Amino acid sequence: MSHHPAPPPDSALPAPAAAATPSARAGEGPSGPQHEERPPAPPGPPAPAGGLGPLLAGCAAPGVAFPAGRAAGPQAAASPGAAAGGTAPGPAGSAPAGPGPAGSAPAGPASAGPGPAGSTSAGSAPAGGAPAGGGPRRGRPRAQGVEEAIFEAAVGLLEKGVPLAELSIEKIARTAGVGKATIYRRWAGKEDLFVDLLRSVEPPDPVLPGVSVRDDLVALMESIRQRGLAKRNSALLHNVFSQMQLYPKLWDAYHHTVIEPRRRLGIDVVRRGMELGEIRDDLDVELVNDLFTGPLLLRSIIRPGATLEPGLAEQVVDAVLEGLRPRD
Repeated sequence: MSHHPAPPPDSALPAPAAAATPSARAGEGPSGPQHEERPPAPPGPPAPAGGLGPLLAGCAAPGVAFPAGRAAGPQAAASPGAAAGGTAPGPAGSAPAGPGPAGSAPAGPASAGPGPAGSTSAGSAPAGGAPAGGGPRRGRPRAQGVEEAIFEAAVGLLEKGVPLAELSIEKIARTAGVGKATIYRRWAGKEDLFVDLLRSVEPPDPVLPGVSVRDDLVALMESIRQRGLAKRNSALLHNVFSQMQLYPKLWDAYHHTVIEPRRRLGIDVVRRGMELGEIRDDLDVELVNDLFTGPLLLRSIIRPGATLEPGLAEQVVDAVLEGLRPRD
C-alpha cells in the first residue's frame, strides 16, 4: 500500500499578496512609516494635477480665491483634495521654508478666473471694502440726485407761472416726490433753498490769478460781465431776480450769502493795490471798488440792452487804473 505525502499545512502555503494598507498608501516604505497616519480629509473640490504643486508654487487651488498680496495660509495647505495627487500635508517642518506658518504654502497671486459658485473663502472681499459683485456705492450720489430733483421741481413750478412768494416747501416737495423733512434736512427754509438754486445756475465765482492787482481786477469784472450775460439768456434768472425785489427776505439772504462775499473780495484787491502803490491811497476803498464795478453793473442791470462785449472788463479796469494812479 503506497503512501502519498500529506499535504502541507495551511501555514506552509505562500500567503497571497496583501492589499495595500492605509499606511502604504500614505508613503510607508520598507524601512518603516515615512509619515504618521492622518485621518482622511473631508470631501472637497479636487486638487489640480500634480497634487500640491500649484500650492507649493504659490498659487491658490482652483475655486479658492485669495486677495492679492495675501498668503495662502493653513487652509490652503490643508486642501481636502491633496491626497488625490500626492502625499497629504505632513507635520510642522514638512513644507518649504517661507514666511507663512508651519505647513502653509508661500504667498502668491490669486488664481486667475472665477472659481465655482460658493468657492470664495471668507474674508476675500476686494480690497478697499467695495461691496461684493461690484455694486454701486450708496450715499453721496443718491443725495445729489435728491437735490437735483428738488431744484428741478422748483424751476418747473416757476416756469409754470407760480409766483415766488407762493412757492412753498410743501409744493416743491410734492412736485419733487420727496417729503418735506428731506428738504428741511438740507435747507433751513425756502430762502436758503433758492439762494443755492441761483448759485447753481449762475456762472461760478472767479479764481483770482494773484499775479498782479490789474489781473485780479480784470478777473472780477469779467465775472460780473458773464453773470450779466447769463441773466439775459436765462429766463429763470431774469424771472427770479425780477421777483426778488418784491421778496425782501429772499433778497437779504442772497445779498448776505452771495453779493457781500463778492464785494469783500473786490475790496481786498483794491486795498492790496493801495498798499503796493498802484492805486491812490487817499480815497475811500469802497468808493474805488464802486468805480470798477459800476460800469459793468450799469450795463447788466439798469441798461439791459447795453452791450457786454468781450474785452469790456479790460477796458474798464485800465481806464479806472489810469485815473487812480498815485500823484507825484
